[in-house]
Amino acid sequence: MTKPINDKWLQIAGEIRGDHHVLPVRVYYEDTDFSGFVYHANYIKFCERGRSDCLRILGVHHHELDDPDSAQGGGGQAGFVVRRMNCEFLRPAKIDFLLEVKTWFVLAKGARMELRQSVWHGDTCLFKADVTAALIDGKGRPKRFSAEMIAAFDVLYAS
Repeated sequence: MTKPINDKWLQIAGEIRGDHHVLPVRVYYEDTDFSGFVYHANYIKFCERGRSDCLRILGVHHHELDDPDSAQGGGGQAGFVVRRMNCEFLRPAKIDFLLEVKTWFVLAKGARMELRQSVWHGDTCLFKADVTAALIDGKGRPKRFSAEMIAAFDVLYAS
């Protein structure tokens, strides 16, 4: 884990607003289905981007999650996996909508994190998800969060 990124492209990773992370997402033609609305699976992709960029801003970079066992013939790269996702589709989004993906931490303990995410268009919530994710080693076993990660996550707890 390194310090949070600070470069000229940081704005594409969204921003921290108080107790949550916000990632802007524009709806493109490729995000829609035959009806002209955003295809349901793309809300999950938007949330994945939100989680990844939230972690990036907090200084947790996927490419730096080394698994020390991999050097001795162990598994491979450590990483995050989604264990559970409870989704609620509230309203449809259309092409050219500018959306905001909001991410809050609910719990980070051991190797597990629980997050609350939502997708907004202006003042209207379109999608909600409660997400449980875990950090695993290269062999697929749970890997405890470091103290630095827990401290970084503490910034974004749901009120």
